[in-house]
Formats: sequence, structure tokens, C-alpha cells
Amino acid sequence: MKLSISEDWLISLVQSQVNFHFPDQYEINPKIFEHCVKNGIYRIRKCFDPIVLKYYGQGDVSFFNHLHGDHYAMFLYFMSNEAYLANDEILASKLFLLNKSLFGIDAFYSIKLPDHFLFVHPIGTILGNAHFEDFFVVYQGVTIGSTTEGIYPTFSSSTILYSNSSIIGNCHISENFVLGANASLINTSIPANKVVVGNYPNHSILENKNELISNYFKF
Repeated sequence: MKLSISEDWLISLVQSQVNFHFPDQYEINPKIFEHCVKNGIYRIRKCFDPIVLKYYGQGDVSFFNHLHGDHYAMFLYFMSNEAYLANDEILASKLFLLNKSLFGIDAFYSIKLPDHFLFVHPIGTILGNAHFEDFFVVYQGVTIGSTTEGIYPTFSSSTILYSNSSIIGNCHISENFVLGANASLINTSIPANKVVVGNYPNHSILENKNELISNYFKF
């Protein structure tokens, strides 16, 4: 993977942003912070390698650009999750809130996104504590949440959620699924290879004949 700036500059950049936004008495542990950056770079490389979209590669290798908002939002999620896994919830919270401040995405540090996912200009997107599988694509304004019973959706591999769609509650979503722009589902299970358009309970279930996920990832 190519980086737009060196690893040392990336450490300095994120640390400066965290300190600027949250100038409190909780100092950053430099070893944990460096660990989060290094593991974040490793995970972003693994995530980006199969992405086929413009701006995600240079020549035959993947490319991370700290000045590309979608890239940086994904990286900050990885960093916040690494801080959480390292039991530093203060740093995890700061990185989560930095991501929310800069890019308007609510991707909480404890959720487990898959190895391969893609944020597409995700302003206003809220990712609840659902079960996610590989090759997950989410656009702007998407809401994934629970009902009052606290039950979240379960996604299988190869999912695309287009802009301003929502999926709430006890939804079991099978592989190769597309939720159309402005569509919604509540407490509804969907079989494999389907496209859903319209709003629950008046939504329509169509066949996903075009393998749209291949527009984003190579397999």
C-alpha cells in the first residue's frame, strides 16, 4: 500500500487533531496511539486491496490518502476500534468523536465491521451494533438501528445500502443484498440475491441480477 504521507506524519496529524478537539486532562498514551496507527494502516491496506473504485489504488497497489474523506473516515474507525481492543476507551471515544466531528458518521468504536467494507461519502450515516459480514458498502444518510427491544439487524456478505435508507430491528439479511435509496425495512428478513425498494411495510422485493457488489470489490 502507498500512503499519501509517512507513517510518522500520520501519527502526528491524528494526534494533533485529537488534542485540538479534546484538550482535556486525559493524555494520550503514545505507545497505544502508535499501536492504533500501525494496526489501522494494516487493516486499511487489507480493506482497500480488493476495492476497484477510482482513488483507492495507484498502479498495482492500494492507496490511502489522508485528504480523501472516505479514506480517512474508514481509517479513524479502524483506529478507534483498535483503541477499544487495547482497552483504552478514552482514546477510542476521542477517535470516534473526531470521526463524527469531521465526517458526520456515527461508527461507534465497539462495533465490528468486517475486513472489507466501504464508506461512500457517509455524512449522516449511523451504524448500530448489528452483525456485519464481508464486502459491506454504506452510503450517506443510512441508519442501522434497533427497535425498542434492542434487537439489531444481521447482515450476510455482499451488502449495499444506498443513500438515506434504513434498516431497523430483527432483520436477517442474506447475501448479495441491495437496499435502494430512501428505502426502509423493519423486523423483516430477506433471502439471498434480492434488491429492496420502497418503505416498509409497502416495500418491494426484486431480484438482484446484476451483481452490483462487483462494482466495488474484486473477488
